Parts: sequence; C-alpha cells; structure tokens
Amino acid sequence: MMDVNTRRLRYFVAVAEELHFSRAAARLFVAQQALSKQIRELEGELGLTLLIRTTRRVELTEDGERFLAVARAVLAEWDDGLRRVRQASRAAQQTLRLGFVVGAALELTRPILAEFARRHPEIELHLQEASLSDPSCGLADGSSDLAILRPPLSLPGVKRLPLFVEPVVACLASGHPLAARRLVSPAELLDEPLTVGGGNDVAWRAFWTLSAFRGPDRPARIVETSSPTEETELVASGVATALTAAASARYLSRPGLVYVPVEPHPGSEVAVAWRQDVENAAVTAFVEVARAVRDAERELIRGIEHPSVVNPH
Repeated sequence: MMDVNTRRLRYFVAVAEELHFSRAAARLFVAQQALSKQIRELEGELGLTLLIRTTRRVELTEDGERFLAVARAVLAEWDDGLRRVRQASRAAQQTLRLGFVVGAALELTRPILAEFARRHPEIELHLQEASLSDPSCGLADGSSDLAILRPPLSLPGVKRLPLFVEPVVACLASGHPLAARRLVSPAELLDEPLTVGGGNDVAWRAFWTLSAFRGPDRPARIVETSSPTEETELVASGVATALTAAASARYLSRPGLVYVPVEPHPGSEVAVAWRQDVENAAVTAFVEVARAVRDAERELIRGIEHPSVVNPH
C-alpha cells in the first residue's frame, strides 16, 4: 500500500473517466502498454479489481467506483497542498512567477514587461513558458503566480484581465482543398483531423476543436500535439489541420502552410489571469501595469485584433 503514488492515481482516474485505454494514454502522453502495466500494478498493490477489461470496452467494478472517489479526493488534496506550500515559500519574497503561452501577449508583451520593470524594480520577475499540455500556464498547480494565457479554462477561482481578442484561423497545408479560400466556415472543418494540446482542460480543448458547432453525431477527430513546432509539422505534412489564432501567420510562417480566417467563430482572447486566493501585492502591481499599458496602446492592439494580412503566402 505504501507504494501507491500520485502518478498511478492519475493514471487510474484518466482510465476511469475515459473508459478507454487508448484515449487515456493519449490524454496522459504515455504508451498504452505502459499505462496498462501501471493499472495492473495498482490493482495488485491494492488487492482489488478496479476495472473489467474486454476486447470491446472497459468498465469500472464496484470497488473501482469507490476507489475513483478516493483517488480524486487524494489528488485534489495533494494538488491543493502542493500549491499552498509553493505559495507560502514565496510569500515573503519580492518575486513574481509569470507563466505564459507561446507568444505571450504578442506585440504587447514587451511594453508590459518594460513598464513593470520601470515601476517595480524591487520585484524580480521570473518568466516561464508553458507547454501546450498546460493551458493554465502554471495556475493549476501553483507553479505560477499569474499568467498570460488564452481562455477559456475549466479551472475555477480564476480572475482575469482581458488584453485583446484576435481572429481565429485555420492553419492548412498549402495543398489542402480549402487553402485557396478567402474564408472557411466551422462547418467545413468539422470532419478535419484537428490538432489539439491542452492536457485535460475540457473547456480549452472544446474551444479549439469546434465543439460549439458539433452535434452528438460529429465527434472531433483529434491529433494530439505537444508544441507549436510539432503542430506546424503535422499540418505541413497533411496529417492534420490546426485551429489557431491569427498571430500564428506572423509568428509561425513557413513554406507549406496557409492561414485562412474561420468565420463565424468567437475570437481568441489573451488575458492576464491569476487565482483569487493568490491576489498579493506583487500580482496586483503586475495587473495594474498590464491594464495601464493595454489602455495606452490602443493602436498596437487594433493592429493585433485586425491584422491586415492573415495569410502571407
């Protein structure tokens, strides 16, 4: 019993929620064989049968149902405790850990960071880029004090300051049938294999896989990706299509890729976000600076929100 660890608990919860080893393995970014082994070892350590496996489906046993509630409670308590320890260790320090998605606040990033350094030289700012597997950019596990990210998120208790909203585009291989179009509709992309990261965040993944436009009979064909570079390779090779923000046409431009606006579709918001329970003086100072720079840089933001050229090729 002492060998049961949080990794095995997370693996079990993923399988219990997906009821499918392949989907759970993709969600966890592990090989299916390794996942199956970990679940078998967990059952052996507990002396319980948690899952019934057949060639067609996976089901929870009664013991599995009960243990799922225990595992979720343990993981929630562990994650919350770890986050609080990290917060306490930095409480007396004049440091601020800023997580950010790739691209951060685009052209608005440098003015915000420069103004924060000018106003608050006493606060040391640590920048940490998040992978596509964590759209909360460290807010979920407490490794960041605040973040520049792209909602929506399923994470509760998060406050945010919107900075701007930019158009959503489809990133297509240059030989794709839709690549020559001036616009594409969400309906035309529903059967496309779509790249997506986002780890386990349901709201984030739903936004980038067009869930709002699907019926129950049109599930998304998902191609998991872990980085923007990997995403562009998948698209350029014709393996998948990517739904992304218009700035990708500026920051991830390369031969073989075409960016076409998707309409109608909600824009992609970029915001400064922080947890309500981590609203300290340093976080407040950064938010105030971000608000001031946002309000002062209206022309810069107008260019981000209304790019004159989406597809440079």
